[in-house]
Amino acid sequence: MILAWIGAILIGVTLGLLGSGGSILTVPILTYLVGQETKLAIASSLIIVCLISLFSALSYAYHKQVKWRTVLLFGLPGMLGAVTGAWTANFISDAVQMLVFSILLLIAAYLMFEPITLKGEEKEHSERGMHQIVVDGFVVGLVTGIVGVGGGFLIIPALILLGGLSIRLAIGTSLVIVTIQSFAGFIGYLPVLDSLGITIDWHIIALFSSLGVLGSWLGHKLGKKIKQAHLKKGFATLLVCMGFIMLYKYISTLI
Repeated sequence: MILAWIGAILIGVTLGLLGSGGSILTVPILTYLVGQETKLAIASSLIIVCLISLFSALSYAYHKQVKWRTVLLFGLPGMLGAVTGAWTANFISDAVQMLVFSILLLIAAYLMFEPITLKGEEKEHSERGMHQIVVDGFVVGLVTGIVGVGGGFLIIPALILLGGLSIRLAIGTSLVIVTIQSFAGFIGYLPVLDSLGITIDWHIIALFSSLGVLGSWLGHKLGKKIKQAHLKKGFATLLVCMGFIMLYKYISTLI
């Protein structure tokens, strides 16, 4: 259990340092270190990510680094997508869910190795069509609901490319979006767990959320002293290893 506690802190530290990525560790930690069943781990991950992201988002909101119009355009469809994804989980086996999750790990690693850069990325630029932002929000929310990740590693590039936001605004806005769509996904998962006779372990959720919030605070402090480029490459390497191990494990169960 000590390893699980360390993992919970690491989730928050990564979120505080990079603005995304920490939540993608939550499901593997709950599954392999805590020993939770897959769907319970996904549901627990969603509410843990929601609480940690809410804490992290408060600072950005206070400093006016959240674009609320984009939260509405991207976040509300994301909430609908998250509930839809949670409902879809009724018809998807644990192995398929974890297979999709392992692929997302590799996508996240790629985006960290090869971050999206734009000219003048510190400034806002014109956003693309409203319908593109809405559709993208729904798709990211759908992924959130199915596999239990916050989606920050997908949302931040999308907000820069589609929403026309600067990096700082994208991170702050992403944290708010992750908060609301993770909460929506969690609510959507409750009937799934109920149908399977699975009970939420609120003690684990409270413990992980508290340690994650502490880790997020530490991450913000450390972020001023450590080069993010090195951190991203190190974290991406970890995700690649985890992704291939899980990919191998769950592909073998489907063959």
